[in-house]
Amino acid sequence: MSLKRKDLLGMRDLSVEEVTLILETADSFKEVSGRDIKKVPTLRGKTVVNLFFEPSTRTRTSFELAAKRLSADVINFTTSTSSMVKGETLLDTASNIQAMRADFIVLRHPAAGAPHILARALQASVINAGDGGHEHPTQALLDLFTLREKKREFRGLRVAIIGDISHSRVARSNIFALTKLGAEVRIAGPPTMIPRDIEHLGVSVFYNLDEALAGVDVIMMLRLQLERQGIALFPGIREYATCYGLTPERLRMASPDVLVMHPGPINRGVEISAEVADSVSSVILDQVTNGVAVRMAVLYLLSGGK
Repeated sequence: MSLKRKDLLGMRDLSVEEVTLILETADSFKEVSGRDIKKVPTLRGKTVVNLFFEPSTRTRTSFELAAKRLSADVINFTTSTSSMVKGETLLDTASNIQAMRADFIVLRHPAAGAPHILARALQASVINAGDGGHEHPTQALLDLFTLREKKREFRGLRVAIIGDISHSRVARSNIFALTKLGAEVRIAGPPTMIPRDIEHLGVSVFYNLDEALAGVDVIMMLRLQLERQGIALFPGIREYATCYGLTPERLRMASPDVLVMHPGPINRGVEISAEVADSVSSVILDQVTNGVAVRMAVLYLLSGGK
């Protein structure tokens, strides 16, 4: 089976079969990352351009490592030293990059829908590395890969996603993915951070964190997206941590073998305590490790690999 699409723009568009194909392909690429020589010639001669308009540590580094381990050439595009500061549009910038025969453009952009515009206009494969508060599909895929390693089955899995749901592209991509695969998804956060009518996506909404955590198998904590909020949506950081921070006491309300996840960066003492972040329940660093294998799989499959 192959991935019969040019671009990866969101989880909402992927079928269960396509998600399964990506996760199974990532299995083989994770083995590559465990070797002494972490490289295969799969994408030799291909060029991957990381076009990031927002700060990133994990995603950009992970895509760069993934491309290099597949033997592709990698260009990291810095907007502050580009012609965009002179007024060049995103589409013109991307078209010029394609004219240099780039094969993949990995785009992170503050505007929702930006990757979709490029995908329609370019022949190069476009991968959405996060567009505004819309989606972040490869983060959801690495989260699924981690859950598949630890829990085996998605159907019936009880997952709580906690925090700033309104501004989280990670939350949206995971909601689309997990409900599609048969998991029970709960979301919790302050009323000001829960989108109206989100129940239509097949999730249960809680405003009390303790109720949301009761008996869950997975807790996915989210960072406060202060840079996207614009206005104050809660009284203060201390109040937020008191009401919605994950502590060892609250962790005990979940299943005994609960997994704790976080897309990063972590604000210790705000959405999650240091004790929980570093506990045996935490798979946060496993998520980071698995991100490289998943992004290798995405690059390989979009290039026509089977």
